[in-house]
Amino acid sequence: MTDTQKWQLLALTVVLSALLYLLAPVLTPFAAAALFAYLGDPLVDRLQTWRLSRTAAVAVVFGLMTLAVVGVVLLLIPMLQKQIVHFGERLPVYLAWFETVALPWLAQQTGFDLDRLQIGNVLGMAKQYWQQAGSAAATVFGGLSRSGMAVLEFIANLTLIPVVTFYLLRDWDGMVARIRELLPRAIEPTVVRLASESDAVLGSFLRGQVSVMLALGAIYTLGLSLIGIDLALLIGMLAGLVSFVPYLGVIVGFGAGLIAALVQHGDLLHVLLVAGVFGFGQIIEGFVLTPWLVGDKIGMHPVAVIFAIMAGGQLFGFLGVLLALPVAAVIMVVLRWLHERYTESSLYGAAERAVEDAVIHDVEKAHVSPVESTAASATQDADKPPVANA
Repeated sequence: MTDTQKWQLLALTVVLSALLYLLAPVLTPFAAAALFAYLGDPLVDRLQTWRLSRTAAVAVVFGLMTLAVVGVVLLLIPMLQKQIVHFGERLPVYLAWFETVALPWLAQQTGFDLDRLQIGNVLGMAKQYWQQAGSAAATVFGGLSRSGMAVLEFIANLTLIPVVTFYLLRDWDGMVARIRELLPRAIEPTVVRLASESDAVLGSFLRGQVSVMLALGAIYTLGLSLIGIDLALLIGMLAGLVSFVPYLGVIVGFGAGLIAALVQHGDLLHVLLVAGVFGFGQIIEGFVLTPWLVGDKIGMHPVAVIFAIMAGGQLFGFLGVLLALPVAAVIMVVLRWLHERYTESSLYGAAERAVEDAVIHDVEKAHVSPVESTAASATQDADKPPVANA
């Protein structure tokens, strides 16, 4: 690739990035539709191997995805809303338990004077901010209900997502092929290689890890419900959603479940039952869910995932959150490729190192002792097949 082509490619990248930043509010439904299409395309391809047409396979997958989304909206969201309202009502009880039971026990065990931290003021501020947050949320939702344009915009975006998803699913393979044809021939093999590796990393995370998160959320919710924890759904779903970071889900979930069990029941039995629920979830995750659904192809460090989501939300809002993981997967693959190129470059000294290794190998081969040389020759002669006499 010439210098002119490199500058042209850089300029094109800058222009596309600027357009993405300026059009971020408009692109949100398209990004969500592209994410759904990316998740559903492998299943569409598999259905095509069963002699279904592309349109029929897309219709089946689109119907399944629609049923899943509608089921979540109609069943899960109202239940979560009830749990959040219940938590808001019980928050003074939790804060009172924390102030009258947990803090004195902690002070007794550690001998630390917690009055220096002014815990009472902190708890009072927490109650005040919670009330302010509730009133602010009511104001926001009330304003949205009174704003016709905001409601219409929300409904338009919500209607646009399934329509765009259907068309992207139907034309996904064709669009990928056309994009590949538009790539400059000089960089086409490298881009295809990096795109394949990015797809492997991102596909493993989205299709595998998200499935593990949902399964763990269901296990934790069911287990906590069976032992009588009122906030089972809220705690279970929270633990499942943050479980993409190793051990963070079980730590958050067990901590919240422990507090809920102590405040609600106040006995050792329910504490042990909560520990059993999360211990069982960890066993299922380690021996069944992760090996079966994820494997070892993610290659994304949990810290990188957290930073990508936070950075995407800070830079581009909700669109940045949607694009954070795809962009992070591509960046990680590119960084690994750059590391590979660097270790093979003259700057790193790969050629000189190869020459040194060859010289060391020749020197070691030349200094083989006569006994070892004779033994090696005898072994080679013994391995040769006998030659028949003429």
